[in-house]
Amino acid sequence: MQNKNSPYLKMRGITKAFPGVLALDRVDFDLELGKVVALVGENGAGKSTLMKILSGVYKTDAGEIFIDNKKVEITDPLASQNLGISIIYQELNLLQNLNIAENIFIGKEIKKHIFVDKEKMHEESQKLLNEVGLNVSTKTLVRDLSTAQKQMVEVAKALSFNSKIIIMDEPTSSLTDTETAILFNIIRKLKSKNVAIVFISHRMNEIFEIADEVVVMRDGKIVGKLDRHEMSESTIINLMVGREIEDIFSKLPADIGEPVLEVKNLSTKDFLKDISFTLRKGEILGFAGLVGAGRSEVMRAIFGIDKKETGEIFIHGKKVNIESTEDALKHGIGFIPEDRKEQGLVLGMNVRENITLAALKALSKFNFIDNKKEEGIAKEYIDKLSIKTPSEEQIVENLSGGNQQKVVIGKWMATNPEILILDEPTRGIDVGAKKEIHILMSKLAQQGVGIILISSELPEILGMSDRIIVMHEGRIKGELSREEASQEKIMKIAISNNS
Repeated sequence: MQNKNSPYLKMRGITKAFPGVLALDRVDFDLELGKVVALVGENGAGKSTLMKILSGVYKTDAGEIFIDNKKVEITDPLASQNLGISIIYQELNLLQNLNIAENIFIGKEIKKHIFVDKEKMHEESQKLLNEVGLNVSTKTLVRDLSTAQKQMVEVAKALSFNSKIIIMDEPTSSLTDTETAILFNIIRKLKSKNVAIVFISHRMNEIFEIADEVVVMRDGKIVGKLDRHEMSESTIINLMVGREIEDIFSKLPADIGEPVLEVKNLSTKDFLKDISFTLRKGEILGFAGLVGAGRSEVMRAIFGIDKKETGEIFIHGKKVNIESTEDALKHGIGFIPEDRKEQGLVLGMNVRENITLAALKALSKFNFIDNKKEEGIAKEYIDKLSIKTPSEEQIVENLSGGNQQKVVIGKWMATNPEILILDEPTRGIDVGAKKEIHILMSKLAQQGVGIILISSELPEILGMSDRIIVMHEGRIKGELSREEASQEKIMKIAISNNS
């Protein structure tokens, strides 16, 4: 049995190396039951690697793990689950073609004699959905859910294991404020049931609200542990980055010129209605609204991913026909999508190949790629974006989430776009990397690139935008200048039902 003063989980001397990178360097990590420990650090600090070892995805190169004072071997995810450990990943781990109940009970199906008891599975799944506040049928296919709804299914799935340890990796990154409040209530309920929670987040306000303790990682080591009364934003950030970060929103002044993109009366069959707006040269145009408001759908239609029912697009005053992503590229549009792993990267390819993927035509002559040119461009953007990688030949899947995001940005910068759409470009990225991306956006605007920024973080929208368009249920509901915009004004428009 666990001694009252002894942590339920003890990780000792945990070391893990990947080719060219020491990801974890003799890490000691403790976890007590009934506590929420926020695990923070810049992207590449080792947070996810440490948790992947605990969840059985990776094996340690050295070190020991103790649960309830007993040494355990975690050889694979099933071994981790059997020890009462669940993990909810930032990039969701659900099977798109199965329904909610099938996803929740996959690998642990409820049986009636030798047959799967589907009725019982749906009944139990419904109880779990009620607990997480998700009001959809358990027979709904996961592919038909929004990102936020999928996140809540992941939480329900973790609850189904009756785990003693639950790891949440950026669990609120796709949630609205209401959904985040529901999740925090679930976390508090789990705490009261003596469950230990590891909460990985870059959102300081959430850490201060929910965490009992903060553990800070940097360069594969734990560099600080803070109790609740010791927590402050400046202390945490200083430990994370080893330096002061005075202003995250590093917007530099840029000359705003003539319209570079005009969208008139754009509609799609089932959702978007009469979307009209103008983007100017050197302008950062923010798109705000609640999850599901239609911001991403507008960009997908402009970029030729989704079919338009009506509407016209003009670039430099000239009407253009964009029916595919190839058309969009031809007209100088780049698009950094919300889901980097599903839509932005080829995970099995290396950094060089991913960065140059959208620019291959410009790098080719007679269907042969100029390897020297390709390598030069890859190195240029690795340097410009401070991508932490041993070399341009590193497989992208082995990079941290934040560095993967930088590779996606590099990929579209390599096409030299005149219009760059960024959909949640800093989601799940630490404060240091956010600042770098914001500086980069400002520099691109100074060079005359027209930028559209979608973000669910209102401070980011307010800090980086020259103008802000607010959407609600597939329509544009308002527009605010940088000077008149505030969180209150944006939220008032975003939740308005007025036509």
